[in-house]
Amino acid sequence: MSEEVEKSRIEQLEDEGDIAADYLEELLDIADLGGDIEIDVENDRASVEIIGEGKDKKDLKRLVGRDGQTLEALQDLTRLAVQAKTGGRSRLMLDVAGYRADRKAALREITEEAITKVKESGEALALAPMNPFERKVCHDVVSAAGLMSESEGAEPNRRVVIRLSEDE
Repeated sequence: MSEEVEKSRIEQLEDEGDIAADYLEELLDIADLGGDIEIDVENDRASVEIIGEGKDKKDLKRLVGRDGQTLEALQDLTRLAVQAKTGGRSRLMLDVAGYRADRKAALREITEEAITKVKESGEALALAPMNPFERKVCHDVVSAAGLMSESEGAEPNRRVVIRLSEDE
């Protein structure tokens, strides 16, 4: 990718982040919630996080919901708001009060433990059902460890299965 095209893509993702931040700031105002918004670009996608300290952080947890379900819905709405302004599909990632960052760390630990079990037994191991974000984290950890993984099942019971090789 040329340097000019790369810069253009980064600028496009930064614009997505700005649009998302404007949308989320309005939502925070309507819900009378405190919090600051941080925008970043990582892994070829805009990344937006709503952060808060003390009472604000506790209040923001309401935007996460049970098992991150409210956060998933809010992310979908934010992506739609970005799409309405840009005309293009957005892969924006949203985090609220550090939920996704904490969940990533927990998923890495769970996946590493599963990898150890698969290496010791040689048997495939299925993890608990997860949403697409969570499965992606697990697939990345498995790949980095040199094993194979795939998603099996139908939503909402889709899960990651870890194997030593494709032959298993």
